[in-house]
Amino acid sequence: MATKEQQDIDPFAAVESLRAALAEAEIVLPSLSVDAASPELRLVELGRVRSDVAVRLAEVLQRGGCR
Repeated sequence: MATKEQQDIDPFAAVESLRAALAEAEIVLPSLSVDAASPELRLVELGRVRSDVAVRLAEVLQRGGCR
């Protein structure tokens, strides 16, 4: 169950924060956006990525950050 703090996070701000963090790692998720179909849930759509981008993202996460 989501806490009150988690429910208060603006999904547009979350998208921009994630986009900036990914850019630092030189990763682009072209479909990254707010899910407009269910605004009350505040969902972030990560979208589809090529397999090489998925592997790069996994490598960055496993290392714990940027290069």
